[in-house]
Amino acid sequence: MVIIISGASHTGKTLLAQRLMEELHMPYLSIDHLKMGLIRSGNTDLTPEDDEGLTAYLWPIVREMIKTVIENEQSLIVEGCYIPFDWRGELGESYLKEIRFLCLALSDEYINKNYEKILEHASDIEERMDDSYLSTEFLKEENRKMVEGFQRTGEYVLEIHEGYEKEVNAFLEEWKKKL
Repeated sequence: MVIIISGASHTGKTLLAQRLMEELHMPYLSIDHLKMGLIRSGNTDLTPEDDEGLTAYLWPIVREMIKTVIENEQSLIVEGCYIPFDWRGELGESYLKEIRFLCLALSDEYINKNYEKILEHASDIEERMDDSYLSTEFLKEENRKMVEGFQRTGEYVLEIHEGYEKEVNAFLEEWKKKL
């Protein structure tokens, strides 16, 4: 089984992937780690800000890794922003039945109420280099794009409205019953 967790920056994707890794004893792939390896190796002119270019470059690699995992009857958690909205169209039914997908998003209300907390927890799992661009309006816009894009393609979006811990834990309890 492969679990894919996508969503905008600062939504807690990495934290959720880490929890699932520990609870389900599954390996975990951070697309951000793959991105930074690619950039730091000098094998691309893309930068961490080139989201569309990174998605076009990284998704085919990640997609083929997912196929390989499924073909070998292995398990993997894949987490990151660089999943295209129409990702299902590139995989056949035999692969899709082995994949669980979640888009994690923050509502405008949550961002308004918890902006300082979001910044405070930004480096809980991995160190962020520069969050100077991160305004409430930027966060809202990025989350809206993810929600609209994934809902348009029929994907499930867990949008946090009140409290990250409470809502994610409730979702996980229901989700694990279906895994």
